[in-house]
Amino acid sequence: MSTPLFSGNSFPTLASLSFNVLTVLFLFSPSPVSPPALSISVPGYIPSYLEKDEPCVVCGDKATGYHYRCITCEGCKGFFRRTIQKNLHPAYSCKYDGCCIIDKITRNQCQLCRFRKCIAVGMAMDLVLDDSKRVAKRRLIEENREKRKKEEFVKTLQTRPEPSSSEWELIRHVTEAHHHTNAQGSHWKQKRNGTFHQTPSLLSAPDGDKVDLEAFSEFTKIITPAITRVVDFAKKLPMFSELPCEDQIILLKGCCMEIMSLRAAVRYDPESETLTLSGEMAVKREQLKNGGLGVVSDAIFDLGKSLAQFNLDDSEVALLQAVLLMSSDRSGLTSVEKIEKCQETYLLAFEHYINHRKHNIPHFWPKLLMKVTDLRMIGACHASRFLHMKVECPNELFPPLFLEVFEDQEV
Repeated sequence: MSTPLFSGNSFPTLASLSFNVLTVLFLFSPSPVSPPALSISVPGYIPSYLEKDEPCVVCGDKATGYHYRCITCEGCKGFFRRTIQKNLHPAYSCKYDGCCIIDKITRNQCQLCRFRKCIAVGMAMDLVLDDSKRVAKRRLIEENREKRKKEEFVKTLQTRPEPSSSEWELIRHVTEAHHHTNAQGSHWKQKRNGTFHQTPSLLSAPDGDKVDLEAFSEFTKIITPAITRVVDFAKKLPMFSELPCEDQIILLKGCCMEIMSLRAAVRYDPESETLTLSGEMAVKREQLKNGGLGVVSDAIFDLGKSLAQFNLDDSEVALLQAVLLMSSDRSGLTSVEKIEKCQETYLLAFEHYINHRKHNIPHFWPKLLMKVTDLRMIGACHASRFLHMKVECPNELFPPLFLEVFEDQEV
């Protein structure tokens, strides 16, 4: 059986998504570009142009590569470089009239004879760079490395798969379902009735711990049509209607708060710091908090701020909703494997659509998947908050559909 996006019977944590996100990050991040080949001493490393156990031409130790025009070991390379950079050779002397035999045992006993042998075998003094030239060379290497990384990144973007014809058709269906069931469409800023008016009773519970009944009553007026629109969205989705009726109900109850939160979050207005509910009621954080959601309102507003940076289009919002709907870990489902495959189909089309959009945000796809986790947590927190609302609010204030959807949810 294929691996679902979420597993277990409880809402996901950051850890429960880590495997999927790291996998995506690995597969779709720019491939690391190997740095230029450097002749460094790494145990077991032999440059391709060297014979196995090829000796250093100065001391006979095992060579590590071409250094200053000769095949040498790391020791002789470093000795020659330090000698030239610090201009040490005029001070070198030999106790034996310059007749020392240089090998890997005696090489450290006579600096003059070792240096003379370096010159004799052909090591080039003019290839040793001073500090400023060395820094400039290192900078050039880094610039070239970054340039290659960018070129590789662009190449990777160009080769990432985009939606197939069947996936484009699926995306079109999902987007149309969103358009037909999303209050006020994409023109919500122009069509909303204005900010929800704050009443004196709203100010009496600034911590959001107690429910303001007047505010709660106002919010319940829009909750039934909001839930109905989520149900209509699901019914228009390809594959959803093919599931057993019992599973459809479980999926809808599980995702309803998540999808409503997403629809509110993508209508966050940073200028007024408000969310627009059902395309008509603009509310501030404290108003939503005191109207019954408590700390859940903070999570929705924070999500709205975060999503504003993603610049999601209607198709991306629609596909995100479809992924939330087709969550196979909801308790009581019977067609788990079929729902997993449905979610995988939406996820693959979603991923390919993200490739098509070519967002400028690094690692856009895995970061967007993390928003699924945030929305799942909002849904779970609301289930807990609902119990508190039931204690605080008279039962007659709850619309029947609101009770039907949220009353039996697991906390």
